[in-house]
Amino acid sequence: MNEAVLERAAKLCRERGVVIPTLAQMRDPTTIPEAVRAALPSIGLWDVDPLNLFRITWKNDVASGGFGGVNAFELPSSVTGVPARVVGVVGKYFPTGAHKVGAAFGCLVPRLVTGQFDPTTQRAVWPSTGNYCRGGAFDCALLGATAVAILPEGMSRERFDWLARIGAEVIATPGTESNVKEIYDKCWEIRRDRPTDVIFNQFEEFGNPSWHYHVTGPALEEAFARSGGRRLAAYVSATGSAGTIGAGDYLKKAHPGMRVGAVEALQCPTLYANGFGEHRIEGIGDKHVPWIHNVRNTDHVVAIDDEDTIRLLRLFNEPAGQARLAREGVAPEVIAQLPLLGISGICNLLAAIKTAKYFELGADDVVLTVFTDSVELYQSRLDELRAARGDYEDVHAAMDLDRRLRGQGVDHVRELGYWDRKALHNLKYFTWVEQQGRTSDELRELWDPDFWDARYEEARGWDALIDAFNARVRSAHA
Repeated sequence: MNEAVLERAAKLCRERGVVIPTLAQMRDPTTIPEAVRAALPSIGLWDVDPLNLFRITWKNDVASGGFGGVNAFELPSSVTGVPARVVGVVGKYFPTGAHKVGAAFGCLVPRLVTGQFDPTTQRAVWPSTGNYCRGGAFDCALLGATAVAILPEGMSRERFDWLARIGAEVIATPGTESNVKEIYDKCWEIRRDRPTDVIFNQFEEFGNPSWHYHVTGPALEEAFARSGGRRLAAYVSATGSAGTIGAGDYLKKAHPGMRVGAVEALQCPTLYANGFGEHRIEGIGDKHVPWIHNVRNTDHVVAIDDEDTIRLLRLFNEPAGQARLAREGVAPEVIAQLPLLGISGICNLLAAIKTAKYFELGADDVVLTVFTDSVELYQSRLDELRAARGDYEDVHAAMDLDRRLRGQGVDHVRELGYWDRKALHNLKYFTWVEQQGRTSDELRELWDPDFWDARYEEARGWDALIDAFNARVRSAHA
C-alpha cells in the first residue's frame, strides 16, 4: 500500500465522480447500489461516464438501460450443421463494444486501489492487438489519466479512430495481429525512456485471467444452465492474451469432465504446430505462448483458416448472405443476431463446430464460447472486401455456407496429452525468460496447479480493497 498515492487517487476519483465496482457486482448487478441502477438508463452504453464502470458485466440489458440475464445466444443446427448446442456469450454489450474492457479493469484496478498506480502523475500503457487497449483507454478517460495505446498498424481503422476520439496517445507498431514481439519491444523502449510509466501487459498480468475466472466463468455457467443442455462438453476460446480462456479454469471446477479448447489461426499455428505466420483474425495476437495461459488445463487446440472467418463475415452481414441463410431455413431472429459476431467471434464459432464434430458431440452436449465483439468494429473491413473482391452475390453465399460454415471438418484439431501440454508450456521459455526478464524458477512455478488456484483466490480479496478505496474516496477532501 502506498498511502500518498492512494490519497491522490482517492481525491481524483471523488472530483470525477468515480466509484469502483466490485467483482461481486459485476457477476451479479442486482447487488449494485439502487442509486446507480436508477441513473444508468439515462446514460449511453458507450458514453465516457464514470457510472459505466458498473456496466463492465455480461448482464447489460440494452433495451431498458438496466440489467438482466447473461447476454448470450445459441446458434442452432440450421447454422452450425451439428446436433450439439453451440452457445456464445456476447461482448458487444460492454462499454467500448468488446469484453476486453473487463480484462483492462482486472489489470488496472488492483494497482489503483493499492496505490501502485498514480493516475495523477503516471501514464498507463496498454500493449494490445486492439480491444484491450480500447478498454484501458476507456478506463483511463474516466479517471482523467493518460492512456498510451500500443497496437499493430494493420489493425482495423475503427480501433484507431475510436482511440483518437477518446484522447489516447497511440503508438502503431509494425505488422498485424500476430506481431506481438514488436509490441513488447516498444514496451521495453518505454521502460527505458519513461520509467515512471506503468505498463499493464495483458499477456502477463494475472488480473486478466482472474477477472475472467470470477466474472466470465460464472456468466458462461449461467448461459449453460439456461441452454437446457444436459452436459457441458467443452469451452473454446481464441487464446490471444490467454485471459478469456482462463474462464475455462472456473468451468472445470464445476464440470471436471469438460474440455477446454485453445483456438488460433491456421496461418499462425503456434500451439497447433509450433508455427508462425501472419493472419487476419483480428485481436488474437500470437507467435508465442502468453505467460498467463494455464496450458496444463488446455485439452485440445483448434486452428481456424482465416479465409473462413473473412468469408463468413460477409455471409453474416451482406444482404445476399442473409437472404441465402433465410432460404436455407435459418430463422429471422437468428439471422438478426449474426452481426453480433466480429471476426474473432466467428473464429470461436468455427472452433466450436470443429470441436463438436471431432468429439462427436450430440444433442445433449453444449459447447460454450465467447463472441468477443461485433461487426461494428469491422465495417471498414467489409468495405475493403467489397472493393477488392466485388459485390457479394448469392452464388458466393451458397458456396460459403456450404463449404466454410457447414462444411467445417475435423482437420486441424490437436488433442493434448500430458507431455504435449508440458511441451507447449516449455515454449514460454523462449519469449518470457530469454526476452522478457522472467526466470526459469518462475516458469516452473507456472506448471503447478496450486499456483493458479492461489492466483484466483487472491483475486477474491479485490472486493475488500475496492470497498476500502471507495470509502477513502467518500472521505477524501475535494
